[in-house]
Amino acid sequence: MQIFEKLHAFLWQSMSANNCNTYFIEGPPRILIDPGHLQYFEHVQEGLNDLGYGLADIDLVICTHAHPDHIEAVQLFNDAPSLFTLHEAEWQFIKAMEKEINAMMGIRLDKFQPDFFLVEGELSLKKLQLEIVHTPGHSPGGISIRWPEKKALFTGDLVFNAGLGRTDLPGGDGNLLKQSIQRLKPLDVDYILPGHGDWVEGAKQVQHNYDQLEQVYFAYI
Repeated sequence: MQIFEKLHAFLWQSMSANNCNTYFIEGPPRILIDPGHLQYFEHVQEGLNDLGYGLADIDLVICTHAHPDHIEAVQLFNDAPSLFTLHEAEWQFIKAMEKEINAMMGIRLDKFQPDFFLVEGELSLKKLQLEIVHTPGHSPGGISIRWPEKKALFTGDLVFNAGLGRTDLPGGDGNLLKQSIQRLKPLDVDYILPGHGDWVEGAKQVQHNYDQLEQVYFAYI
């Protein structure tokens, strides 16, 4: 699904199986944000194929955080020329839990080794300018990605359309979540592109969404 020129969304709409939304910036460079679960990657693969691309055409894979429903399919790119990145705080967090992750989920972290780490601030990639905002709360190294030219903000599992990320998972922190949302609110944004559910479109709708989160949810986290 095309959201606007050069941005495509592969939205996950199943009511019975959890996975994340995946976004494709059609570059240059070509960037895949949050490839999702390994077993559900077929719908992303089909979407890329419809656009005339394969895995080898992806220049960079970015994960907003390292929960399995966002990162697991990264391992499909190990034999491709694609680079992979996430925030260093997120990597250090899951490295500290490596034994538990492997025992519970059978996931080996050596299949997800980042090529470099994201840091707060501008990320310049050829002609594309992005801004990385460290937004912990749902996870310690969670990030949001702003695309200033398009006034678009990829929020991972921090902010949804009429909802926000859970804080009861390891590394979750309600106070940090609220602080992260308040950091995003002043940004000049026409699109909130979340990790799950529908996106929010329009500057007024974006601000209304933030206001609703503060009024409805902030007292409970």
